[in-house]
Amino acid sequence: MLIRLVREFLRPYRRDLTLLVALQFLATLAMLYLPALNADIIDDGVVTGDTGTILRLGGVMLAVSVGQVLCSVGAIYFAARTAGALGRDVRSSLFDRVQRFSAREVGQFGTPSLITRTTNDVQQVQMLTLMAMTIAVAAPIMGVGSIIMALREDVPLSGLLLVVLPLLSIAVAYALSKMHPLFRTIQERLDQLNQILREQITGVRVVRAFVREERETERFDRANTELMDVSRRAGNFMSLIFPLVLGVVNIASVAVLWFGGHRIASGGMEIGALTAYLSYLMQTLMSVMMATFMFMQAPRASVCAERIQEVLDTESSVVPPAAPVTETTGHGTLELRNAEFRYPGAEEPVLRDVSFTARPGETTAIIGSTGSGKTTLVGLIPRLFDVTGGSVLVNGVDVRELDPAKLSDLIGLVPQRPYLFSGTIASNLRYGRTDATDEELWRALEIAQAKDFVERMPEGLDTPVSQGGTTVSGGQRQRLSIARALVHRPEIYLFDDSFSALDYATDARLRAALAEQTADATVLIVAQRVSTIRHADRIVVLDHGRVVGTGTHEELMAGNETYREIVLSQLTEQEAA
Repeated sequence: MLIRLVREFLRPYRRDLTLLVALQFLATLAMLYLPALNADIIDDGVVTGDTGTILRLGGVMLAVSVGQVLCSVGAIYFAARTAGALGRDVRSSLFDRVQRFSAREVGQFGTPSLITRTTNDVQQVQMLTLMAMTIAVAAPIMGVGSIIMALREDVPLSGLLLVVLPLLSIAVAYALSKMHPLFRTIQERLDQLNQILREQITGVRVVRAFVREERETERFDRANTELMDVSRRAGNFMSLIFPLVLGVVNIASVAVLWFGGHRIASGGMEIGALTAYLSYLMQTLMSVMMATFMFMQAPRASVCAERIQEVLDTESSVVPPAAPVTETTGHGTLELRNAEFRYPGAEEPVLRDVSFTARPGETTAIIGSTGSGKTTLVGLIPRLFDVTGGSVLVNGVDVRELDPAKLSDLIGLVPQRPYLFSGTIASNLRYGRTDATDEELWRALEIAQAKDFVERMPEGLDTPVSQGGTTVSGGQRQRLSIARALVHRPEIYLFDDSFSALDYATDARLRAALAEQTADATVLIVAQRVSTIRHADRIVVLDHGRVVGTGTHEELMAGNETYREIVLSQLTEQEAA
């Protein structure tokens, strides 16, 4: 999976990779040539006392060294640039894929895991790619080349390699085989830690309100300790490799000096050749050590690549139409025909056989007990997820056949949990329509009953907003979200319990202002509060995912027991009348 991922994303950078390999090849050849030159200086210059030879060969060594440094710097430059581009492209692909996910796929992976895969997992793959370009290319050339050069210096002494290299390879392979499953567990533990941390930061008010700081601290410590334990086990294997390699290198060096000294004494080898052979032996073992260092990172990067590819291979359940409809003839007509939605693996559908029509100039309200499927129903209209049965039509066209951009233009959604992005109030309001003027923004704020508190802010529309809108209250956040939808000027407004954080007076003023602004649009309101929807032109009552009643407030009070129970749980008989 790792090779597949890297190969796919490195394909556009073949030219840089070709230059990289060429520079690494030249740098390694230069490195292999240096010990041979050193041997010639010793045997032909130092031993014989020939100063001219020493200076001449020394000059050649200096030139080769400079060339080797320049080639190495060039190779590292291309490696860093290519690895950085790979990381950028993988993150971009992950982001694009997640942006196309429906709520179903996001829930399947979980937000903390998607964040980890887009950041930490990509970083691990990028680091390994950089190491592969700087190490994996040079190590085989150096390993094979140094063995050949060692054989060129002295064949009998090279028998040591037949013992050293297999033992070293077996020991390293064993350690790496144990590390792979541990690295998978590390990434899973990291996901869990991110999830707990995200919950605790997001829900810090709830934690403090119920005085659960100690419990949450213990929960975090437990997850943190589990991550530490598995990281320590992986670290134990990693720490075993380097002493092992260094031990073999040192033992091999002692053996070369021992047996090489005997060969020099017997006249079968010169001093310069022994020096060069020792250098080639060190280069051979260094190439193994370099490859080992890279392979130590490979198991974790392999796990990360699998997790990345899992996201990239997941198709969204909300599929763009092959031949999208870009224009419609109606104006704001919304219809659900026998709509059904079932979560994957669920025994029962959340919604079943839901049918109603919402028309321009009318307000249609959805009400029902908790868990009746109201928010799920609203999510079907902008295609946050698709129906599993029946259809949803906007202006007579199935939303699954509409161009996504066109559907977005037609619909303005105010979600149950209003969310503001980091930036300013103006940038958040223009999220729906970037060319909106300041006058239009103030008008939307006035309708949403948000003008007063924005005017009181020192910078007005340019007041900074933190991520999630945590710098404003819940009610202010709701009103800003409503203003954002008004700036968008859609044909269909979807208010998913968007007035719950408002007091009754603000709620009444806002609905009165909305009625004038949305006179020609279709308005669909999901609400828990009866006072918010009692004056709607049509009220749809949901119960366990089914429509159990449709009509005005008076009609439903007279003939629908489910609606009557909801109303009387909030109002007295006189207030309801």
